[in-house]
Amino acid sequence: MKRMILALAVLLGGLAMPAVAAELGDDGLHKEDWMRETFLDLREDLAEAGAEGKRMALMIEQRGCIYCKKMHEEVYPVPEISDYIEENFFVVQLNLHGDREVTDLDGETMAEKNLLRKWGILFTPTVIFLPEEAPEGTTAQQAAVAVMPGAFQQGTTLDMYTWVNEKRYEMENDEDFQRYHARRIKERQAGQDQ
Repeated sequence: MKRMILALAVLLGGLAMPAVAAELGDDGLHKEDWMRETFLDLREDLAEAGAEGKRMALMIEQRGCIYCKKMHEEVYPVPEISDYIEENFFVVQLNLHGDREVTDLDGETMAEKNLLRKWGILFTPTVIFLPEEAPEGTTAQQAAVAVMPGAFQQGTTLDMYTWVNEKRYEMENDEDFQRYHARRIKERQAGQDQ
């Protein structure tokens, strides 16, 4: 119904159509269609992601987070970004203050809030990207190949997901994420100048 009203407003008033954020769940967190509901055993989730040929990402958010809201209103609704995430990533959402039981990669089970405290997560949103296979006995935080700490603009977000998906962190060159992102900005600008 919201979308019909917005479409009618655009047709009648020539207004720019705002992005529509994902619906809020009972826990107060935004729920994207590409997020997975799992039993929160991260070892099983990582195996399932691999079986699907996807990379695993842990998206940590909290109720009332204005930066999480920004991501869900301004970044994730962009089709290029949401399609890329859906096609390439197995995303499990964790609540910074949640009580659901989570089994870490090292086998330890505890409430979300305690696990995230153990990992040293202080703010939201934070996205932890996992390798395709994690070393035995490591936590998800220790096994991470990259961490996206905070809310970013569209280009930075897409570049981070692409950098991880293409395993650019394994390449033996000097192009870390920041250099990769700077190159991608220049390429996008050059494409607009033509």
